[in-house]
Amino acid sequence: MSATTRRTFLTLAGSSAVAFSTRTEFAGGDQLPGQSTSGISASPDREFLNVMAVAAHPGDVFFAMGAPVAVATHFGGQGAFLSLSLGERGSPSIPAEQYGLSQREAAAKAAAMIGGKALFLQYPDGEIPVNDQIKLAVCDLIRQYRPSTIVTHWKGSWHKDHRACHDIVEDAIFYAGLPSFVRKERAHAVTNLVFADNWEDATGFVPDTYLDITPAFDLWLNACSAFPMWRGETGFRYNDYYSSLAVARGCLGNFHRAVALMSPQEQRVRRIRTS
Repeated sequence: MSATTRRTFLTLAGSSAVAFSTRTEFAGGDQLPGQSTSGISASPDREFLNVMAVAAHPGDVFFAMGAPVAVATHFGGQGAFLSLSLGERGSPSIPAEQYGLSQREAAAKAAAMIGGKALFLQYPDGEIPVNDQIKLAVCDLIRQYRPSTIVTHWKGSWHKDHRACHDIVEDAIFYAGLPSFVRKERAHAVTNLVFADNWEDATGFVPDTYLDITPAFDLWLNACSAFPMWRGETGFRYNDYYSSLAVARGCLGNFHRAVALMSPQEQRVRRIRTS
């Protein structure tokens, strides 16, 4: 296969994807056969040194969004995990209050393992509202923790809480960046918003960014294991899915392990100066 054909394949598979490396070379120092290194950034990208993940439920914030946060903390940066609810209705057999408490405890343990901060707003699972109250609460946390990158849900989801979270985060980022919008904390502009690769949010999800998570892979995987549901307690084998997905996305990103991310359309605009 020619280099041109390979580049065409990666463009089609990854929507002209950009690959962000967290290492300067592959294990053993070997580049994958025939693959170009053009488009792969230096190690690690500055945008991924302060990352906040914002999800509807604790499982989402760690399973689908936790790896980029683990990359940040692995390289000495900062990370935060914000859950809008405790996902307390996620168990078919455990009472909601008891299950919510176990989810909160698992999230706190997982965040400590990664070296990040677990944050909770505790809106009712399945009933996360889309209003200015919750948007301003997220805005205030963005201003407090000042992430350069936020990872959240893509809007193409069958889950109403995930769609709500997507809309909440977009407006919260807007509020957080307005200097004239007076809150307790000063304004903060988030430079990079990306949407996570979540099996529940797959409609219209087209990745354009591949982030190398190889150095932080074990750290992230071990943290996720703090959740019983990671091992299939609620019926879905999250551990098999997300660990296998990291390999598959790594193949497309030219890394050993990677996550695929999707950027808002406005972030993909290129501005080329000629003078």
